Amino acid sequence: MLARNADSLFWIGRYVERADDTARILDVSVQQLLEDPTVDTDAMVSHLLTVLGIDPGDGPHSVWTLADRVAYDRLAPDSIAGILHAARENARGAREVISSEMWECLNATYMGLGDAERRARRLGPHDFLTHIKGRAAMFAGLTDATLSHDDGYSYLLLGRSIERADMTARLLLTPRGDQAGVTSWMGVLTAAGGQDTYVRAYRGAVEAANVVEFMLVDRLFPRSVFHTLRVAEQYLAELDKRPDRVGGQSEALLLLGRARSTLEFIDPHELVSDLPGYLRGIQQTCRGVSESVVAEHFHVAPYVSWTDTGLATGFDGEGTR
Repeated sequence: MLARNADSLFWIGRYVERADDTARILDVSVQQLLEDPTVDTDAMVSHLLTVLGIDPGDGPHSVWTLADRVAYDRLAPDSIAGILHAARENARGAREVISSEMWECLNATYMGLGDAERRARRLGPHDFLTHIKGRAAMFAGLTDATLSHDDGYSYLLLGRSIERADMTARLLLTPRGDQAGVTSWMGVLTAAGGQDTYVRAYRGAVEAANVVEFMLVDRLFPRSVFHTLRVAEQYLAELDKRPDRVGGQSEALLLLGRARSTLEFIDPHELVSDLPGYLRGIQQTCRGVSESVVAEHFHVAPYVSWTDTGLATGFDGEGTR
């Protein structure tokens, strides 16, 4: 597969997952802001923007300014609209390796953002965010059903898994220390779509330690950090085809393996004691893995490198054509 196509598929996976997870986090946060009159809106919005990696700037903040900045702003590359634009542009450049249904889904999603925003301004942000989550789910289904499960599929799912691990870590950072009660932790579960699975597994007891354990180390829940790291490791191992008799691996695989093994063997009670530290470590791992994958898989070196040997050649003094 051409490096540029592999690069595009990797980032399509990341961008669609980021739009989906941002919509999930924003939907639950907006709901809490609208329903709980005791919440300090300005402080919570600033905290949420910081968690999402967006400069909160100077206040005052409100639910509506939050939705404008994180959901609708097409000029901001880190808003949902900006992220979907980036996904669509990558898909445009990889039309020959993705299915027509995948392209049509992304194109229609982006082109329909204007209508979705107008509905949301009448009915509330929940309508827009639900639309985004539904379209992301449709794209994921079309990817599994219509894209050949070859290297391109592996790159897309690798990108999606790395982004999901990073966004799950951000999701666990959304409950503020002074307001991290049952409602906040249930919001985390709802945003991840795991509230029903959690209730069945833990008999309905919503406790911080149990939620953290479920979201970080559960082996079966597809949005847990452990599960997504294991999936990313699996697809990257399939793409890392360099034979090595002594078990040598790429830098990205080493990072994923260390992060996965740390979660696999850690005492879950230790996670709660220093949760922000562990979550920052997960984010750093995801950043390092992404940078390593880009450097190792998508860097295209010139096939011929001309140098000036001092001989009379048909090239200029710089040794180039």
